[in-house]
Amino acid sequence: MTHTAQSHPLTFRRLLAPDAPAFQQLRLESLHDHPEAFSATWEEERLQPLEWFAKRLENSVVLGAWRGDTLVGIAGLFVPLSPRQRHKNALWGFYVQPQARGAGLAQDLLSRIIGQAATRAEEILLGVAASNSPALRLYKKAGFQEYGLERRALKMGDHYDDVILMSLALPSARPT
Repeated sequence: MTHTAQSHPLTFRRLLAPDAPAFQQLRLESLHDHPEAFSATWEEERLQPLEWFAKRLENSVVLGAWRGDTLVGIAGLFVPLSPRQRHKNALWGFYVQPQARGAGLAQDLLSRIIGQAATRAEEILLGVAASNSPALRLYKKAGFQEYGLERRALKMGDHYDDVILMSLALPSARPT
């Protein structure tokens, strides 16, 4: 990371429709540079208009990590509309730029999105490519537990990747 980038403190906040251009840019970067980590593809999302990205910000809770005016990390939380499913939120689109990694930003962003979920849900679910060791370590460190495996869930060309299904019970969780 450059000295200039480090001289700006990190700030975290929920992204809103006016943040759509920065969100679109970072989301497309994540899909382009790390296609193995996402079920969505750069090829499909790059064709979407800016309004589509703004709508995603309206329909989900998306936290952003900013270094100055630059969005360097994102984490999305899908909150189902159905009252019968709202107790479970799903983590999606988690990404931190490579130059912003290594200083605890991913862990801080994950902790903050967990805090957001804890105000509204009993559990967070996620799926992570079995080959994504750094993400698996991060999620396990945060307390996520494996509960399933979807074999051959993702396909890139002739290569398949399994997806590990994980969950985190939140402090607000009520026993069943």
